[in-house]
Amino acid sequence: MILATILVFAMHLGFATLEAGLTQAKNTVNVLFKNLCIIAIGLLTYAGVGFSLMYPGADFAGGVAGFAGFGLQPPPEANDIAYANGAYTYWTDFLFQGMFAATAATIVSGAVAERVRLGSFLIFSTFFVALVYPVAGMWLWGGGWLAELGFHDFAGSTIVHGVGGWGALAGVIVLGPRIGKYRPTRIHDEASGDTRVAIKMVPIRGHSMPLATIGVFLLWFGWFGFNGGSVLSADPGAISKVLVATCIAGAGGIVTAVAASWMVQGKPDLSMGLNGALAGLVAVTAGADLLEIGQALEVGLAAGILVVLAVMLLDRLRLDDPVGAISVHLVCGVWGTLAVGLFSAEVSFLHQLAGVVAVGALSLSTAWGSMKLLDLTMGMRVSEDEERRGLDIEEHGSQSYVGLGGLG
Repeated sequence: MILATILVFAMHLGFATLEAGLTQAKNTVNVLFKNLCIIAIGLLTYAGVGFSLMYPGADFAGGVAGFAGFGLQPPPEANDIAYANGAYTYWTDFLFQGMFAATAATIVSGAVAERVRLGSFLIFSTFFVALVYPVAGMWLWGGGWLAELGFHDFAGSTIVHGVGGWGALAGVIVLGPRIGKYRPTRIHDEASGDTRVAIKMVPIRGHSMPLATIGVFLLWFGWFGFNGGSVLSADPGAISKVLVATCIAGAGGIVTAVAASWMVQGKPDLSMGLNGALAGLVAVTAGADLLEIGQALEVGLAAGILVVLAVMLLDRLRLDDPVGAISVHLVCGVWGTLAVGLFSAEVSFLHQLAGVVAVGALSLSTAWGSMKLLDLTMGMRVSEDEERRGLDIEEHGSQSYVGLGGLG
């Protein structure tokens, strides 16, 4: 479990490099700074309130809410065989779960990159990680009403990735697109002689595909702990099958995302392939313990197609997500959660749908509400001049690539 915790921690480096690579060079310090702070916010808030909210023990109100008290509350058996049947200690339990907690805000970070005000984002992240994610987790993993219903989410396609994905969607809606992403363009119809104005999507390229690629490989590496550790034991049979299902789904996501994007764009797109890998990994996370290997492959293959379609749909809706976080974590998280109900006789599809809707309602409403409040009070978005100059200079007074002034 400690080794799995270390692997999940490495995922935060993956998120940092992926987000940095898929955004412009002039915002790299800002992206890295947010990812650094999210680790601190995640661990400290989870120690202060999150762990006790997520696992309230006997202090529970109808399976919906509970709180065991501020700060870490180690039981008498925290370090011995009586805790978790000797599989791990209380302290390992906290640290493993705490690494998951920070992930929800990290997912939001990528979607709102390049135009969000730093202070407002950090306040939002503190609220979201301290209260929203632990409550969603409590409903299932803390023995709440979703657990009683029979909802199944093995390692968090909905509870982790979905929560972050809904938060990302709220952020993109509140902030609006980056400057220049969707440009009005006059189109002249020679047959009729009419001129109309259409919105043209203009790609804003990330500055470093090597960084983005390293990020995806680091995230996949971390998934060995994310899903493998969620077995919550050192059972070699269970862990090995979970990890084979995980990797097969990730590979399937690459194949279909590459094929779909190649067919649509006429050329192979590396960024779509990278997001295809993540799409498969996110989707299989809900059922990696129940799905047969062939079923895991089908989940991953479908996720690879879905992520490409979702990216295209979001652009049509003018929802600007620089790293594809909504398409990967929300869309494919929903698909993977529902797929458990489709493929496994042990799980009800309707119960899976109910869980997706409930967690979505909680996450989207609280994220949107808190961001709107911050927008009205502090402001969520930087000014146009600040955005054009880059957040590295405007928010931090520094640059990632000194001496490469033209890199942006």
